[in-house]
Amino acid sequence: MILYFTGTGNSLAVAQKLASATGDSLMPLAEAAGKDLSDEECIGLVYPCYDFNTPPAVRDLVARLHLNAKAYLFIVVTCGAQTGNSIWSVRQLLRKQGVRVAYCHKIRMPDNCATLFGRNPNDQLWKLEKYAPRLEQIAADIKARRRCHHFGTPGLAGWLTGIPALEHKILGAFKPVVNADLCVGCGLCVKTCPISNITLDDLSHAAIGTACTACLGCLHACPHQAIQVGGKPVPKERQYRHPESINR
Repeated sequence: MILYFTGTGNSLAVAQKLASATGDSLMPLAEAAGKDLSDEECIGLVYPCYDFNTPPAVRDLVARLHLNAKAYLFIVVTCGAQTGNSIWSVRQLLRKQGVRVAYCHKIRMPDNCATLFGRNPNDQLWKLEKYAPRLEQIAADIKARRRCHHFGTPGLAGWLTGIPALEHKILGAFKPVVNADLCVGCGLCVKTCPISNITLDDLSHAAIGTACTACLGCLHACPHQAIQVGGKPVPKERQYRHPESINR
């Protein structure tokens, strides 16, 4: 079984391709948390790297998994460039549960955070073709139950951004807010949020809760640019969704 966490579809697309190649089933990580998965002999975790680390929501969900300590467990992280401590931190969490990671790797994807710096994630679609062979190799490694660790060691940048006070500031800086004057209550952001942290209030305006992990899925999904970061709307041409991901 492959468990995934996705904001704009990068990790979902990777999880879907791995599932197709290996014959595994898919489940959102938020749905798997708290369930008894101890009968599963193979577990995959596919999630993104944010700010050189694992998104806080992913760490919280992984800590709630009930897994078979003898299962073959693999991690594939999607990232714009570097993985930082995003693999290492989850390996540490699983080790506390008596679960060892057998295999880990990364796939570079269009960086959905680029839009906040005036760049267009859609200009990075070249990564999909360039890293397709690596994804095929990862699928082959998993099918063969190979044991190998790529990008799984800790680094200084990931350690720094993982300091609670600094991580809190970074999350606050990237947390989306809703412009009520533009919101029409269509609910697309509600469906997009991977942790069900967005609701519609009594005025049918989107309301983002306190558990936001800044995946930016809602910002990229809003057709009216009502969800913003830093008080600035995102132009339609810089909104991004992985072109091959299938909504689940």
